[in-house]
Amino acid sequence: MYQNHLDCCLTPGVSDSAEDGNIEYKLKLVNPSQYRFEHLVTQMKWRLQEGRGEAVYQIGVEDNGLLVGLAEEEMRASLKTLHRMAEKVGADITVLREREVDYDSDMPRKITEVLVRKVPDNQQFLDLRVAVLGNVDSGKSTLLGVLTQGELDNGRGRARLNLFRHLHEIQSGRTSSISFEILGFNSKGEVVNYSDSRTAEEICESSSKMITFIDLAGHHKYLHTTIFGLTSYCPDCALLLVSANTGIAGTTREHLGLALALKVPFFIVVSKVDLCAKTTVERTVRQLERVLKQPGCHKVPMLVTSEDDAVTAAQQFAQSPNVTPIFTLSSVSGESLDLLKVFLNILPPLTNSKEQEELMQQLTEFQVDEIYTVPEVGTVVGGTLSSGICREGDQLVVGPTDDGCFLELRVCSIQRNRSACRVLRAGQAATLALGDFDRALLRKGMVMVSPEMNPTICSVFEAEIVLLFHATTFRRGFQVTVHVGNVRQTAVVEKIHAKDKLRTGEKAVVRFRFLKHPEYLKVGAKLLFREGVTKGIGHVTDVQAIAAGEAQANMGF
Repeated sequence: MYQNHLDCCLTPGVSDSAEDGNIEYKLKLVNPSQYRFEHLVTQMKWRLQEGRGEAVYQIGVEDNGLLVGLAEEEMRASLKTLHRMAEKVGADITVLREREVDYDSDMPRKITEVLVRKVPDNQQFLDLRVAVLGNVDSGKSTLLGVLTQGELDNGRGRARLNLFRHLHEIQSGRTSSISFEILGFNSKGEVVNYSDSRTAEEICESSSKMITFIDLAGHHKYLHTTIFGLTSYCPDCALLLVSANTGIAGTTREHLGLALALKVPFFIVVSKVDLCAKTTVERTVRQLERVLKQPGCHKVPMLVTSEDDAVTAAQQFAQSPNVTPIFTLSSVSGESLDLLKVFLNILPPLTNSKEQEELMQQLTEFQVDEIYTVPEVGTVVGGTLSSGICREGDQLVVGPTDDGCFLELRVCSIQRNRSACRVLRAGQAATLALGDFDRALLRKGMVMVSPEMNPTICSVFEAEIVLLFHATTFRRGFQVTVHVGNVRQTAVVEKIHAKDKLRTGEKAVVRFRFLKHPEYLKVGAKLLFREGVTKGIGHVTDVQAIAAGEAQANMGF
């Protein structure tokens, strides 16, 4: 069983060890010369850069992916060299797995897979954002409570109490807002969470890798909040939670459809396995596998039952968006919880370093998702830096306001995962303190950009859409709630090009007009719209840019 897994993981061409990626094949590293050692260290720096602070070394494997294996003494010497290399670049190594290979030799020969992870410096830990989806009462907040607090649940929801933000959530046990929870892993791959009375700052300081869970609402009533969390917070991947005793029920299909529509890779966790018989769990897994293999999904389900599977799943998941790992676990008994932790620990960044470098070269653009007032700090905004670099003291402009203007402001301080940070890089989420800037002038959906960007705003835009579902016909004058990134506003359909009306499953280019105020949109941005049971997806194809003074007239005021 393992050999098949390893073969598919180490097949030539899958990870392309020669150039890109953070996986390196090495046959052996026994007593290298000083020149060779320096070359190996430079290579390790490159691999770590590709994996944004993480790399996987497979010892006993030829460059073309052939599994050769090493005798015990050679393997020990190779690991010693690898340890020296890691020390030189400020990293730690952890053995992920060892396996014997069948080779024409009397001596047993092994392959060892090693995780190399940089010790964090200057707050530049690897940060992965995971959106948590699933039907109401499937155990999303409970699982996050168990992972981040380090204590198992009592079966009555004790673990989730620390995650709720409002009194009515505690009383009903249902999440209605978006909350963020953090789970850290240090450079040796050990879990760092709130156990041992750690604070968020201590978790950040001790971690080389941070998993930020975005806990979204499961109830249908709060679907708009869930969509906002998926479109605005730019998660790297999603965790879809399914209760073993109820199977695919309620909003599960809807959440699965949202992840597919927005092209967010996802893995599945079947929870509450302690509540039902083994046959029930197997039936739920079979139901999920059937849905994942359907033409609309085109996914390859992979059931994770051992630590070995978890390592393979993490690597395959990063290499192919079609692979969907499935975990079965319990937040009460703790069954198979460690497999999920192994998966999260090894899961590499899903964007490569080149893409991030290109984004960092662009002008600063920060999406405003949350707005707070903090005593003695003033106005604070939370969101994601889409491009560029943001530093303390930077002068930016924020907008558009209702009349289409952009206002000047200064970034006083930055916090990432609740601890101070001096520099924010593209793709990272953070909160920015804006001092005495008037909170009333801000709203969700705004952007903070470099003054030299000269941002374009619009109240009328066109998008190529697919109507996923509509009870009757979709025609001119119909009003929908449009989600584009962090923008969420009601818009009216002004024109459907080349058609009078649309039915379910049809495609067209549609012109929309925002009803309330202009927004900052980019051509190519993913778009999702809904109104009651009506749903559709698409992308922005054209924006009719307007100058600040024209905004009021264009909105029809």
